[in-house]
Amino acid sequence: GLLVTASALVGALAAIPFGLLVDKTRRVDLLTASILLWATAVVLSAFSASYNMLLLARLLLGAVTATAVPAVASLTGDFFAAGERGRIYGYITVGEVAGAGGGIGLASFISAALGWRAAFVFMALPSRILAWALWRRLPEPARGGQSRLEPGATRIISVEEAGPSLRPVAEEEPGRTDDVVLMEVRRQGVEPDADRVVLTDPARMSLGHVVRYVLRVRTNVYIILASSMGFLFLAGLRTFGVLFARVGQAVATLVLGLVGAGSLLGLLTSGRLADRLIRRGHISARIVVAGVAFVVAAALLVPALVTTNVLAALGFFLLAFAALAAPNPPLDAAQLDVMPAQLWGRAQGVRSALRNTLEAFGPLLFGLVASLFITDGAALQEGASEVVPGQTRGLQIAFLLTLIPLAGAGILLLRTRRHYPVDVASAGESERRGKEHLRGGP
Repeated sequence: GLLVTASALVGALAAIPFGLLVDKTRRVDLLTASILLWATAVVLSAFSASYNMLLLARLLLGAVTATAVPAVASLTGDFFAAGERGRIYGYITVGEVAGAGGGIGLASFISAALGWRAAFVFMALPSRILAWALWRRLPEPARGGQSRLEPGATRIISVEEAGPSLRPVAEEEPGRTDDVVLMEVRRQGVEPDADRVVLTDPARMSLGHVVRYVLRVRTNVYIILASSMGFLFLAGLRTFGVLFARVGQAVATLVLGLVGAGSLLGLLTSGRLADRLIRRGHISARIVVAGVAFVVAAALLVPALVTTNVLAALGFFLLAFAALAAPNPPLDAAQLDVMPAQLWGRAQGVRSALRNTLEAFGPLLFGLVASLFITDGAALQEGASEVVPGQTRGLQIAFLLTLIPLAGAGILLLRTRRHYPVDVASAGESERRGKEHLRGGP
């Protein structure tokens, strides 16, 4: 437990300084270096001679992993137009899910055949190949959307090719639809909030100023809270799901397959749906789609947890996990919408630090809640060979109780839809002023 929590907390602390580096340095180089460091930390884990050495390796692993989130967010914002980021984030998250699922399966197989140390070594090998591919094949994009991948493009325009000049903002190019969210906000006459408009060059803001600014944007704060509330159920499922289910290997494989299929279904549809609704004039579609998905997931998980019919439970779980995964792509895209491009790395670092800190305590909190309802003294022991009724009942109650904050996360997001258009307008105005500063304007 300490290995997981300590790694998560170190990652949360490292997210902010790494976010600063993302906004100040070449992001592709930073991401490449972090992948190589990640592989090094994994190899160190394989050759750890003591628990303390393994713990240090995991701390290094948590720190370098924190680089990925702000770097990927900033690169996504510059490569892809705002109107399609929900769909793109769906693909990105599918890659994360596929990598996690494939990695767990492969590591289990290698560990059983060659030992756990060999599993760590084999996991590090693909990272070397990925780092080489990034370094050789992916150019650094120009900030501010100058390197966006337009339809029919055959290559990426690098920062060197883009030059120092900035592309005109969307309102100066009526035929463009790349920033469809901001254009729709302006078309509907949404005014920015003066308190949330950055009056100076965002690229030169101090880290303390960035933290205060991120926390002034209500959409940011509500997304962080909603994500943490929704994560409590997943934290319990990841930590105590095996204890609760007590199923055979064949059934466990079937359940994992359904979880993966449901997750992929939700990830590939939610971002596309939100992007399509935005183009039809529904500005807050990304927030609303995520909020509805949380509420639907909570509703579907109730019968999934209480039914004694295995087939019915599997069907409910399939749909529930589709709904649980669905909020991720639209919320990731929405977080870019409410921040000026010059702050994407630092803002994502602040959000990751806060969210990861809250989520790190999820398994502990779930375990404490479950223990309150285990009345017959049954311990939560993974090695137990028999089903303990008191233990199973306690876990069931704990899972059902976590559905309350899960539904609450959806309700909170649905309330956030009133603030989101104003925050988008404020971010657009801040970005416009930042470009004026860069051009030498007032």
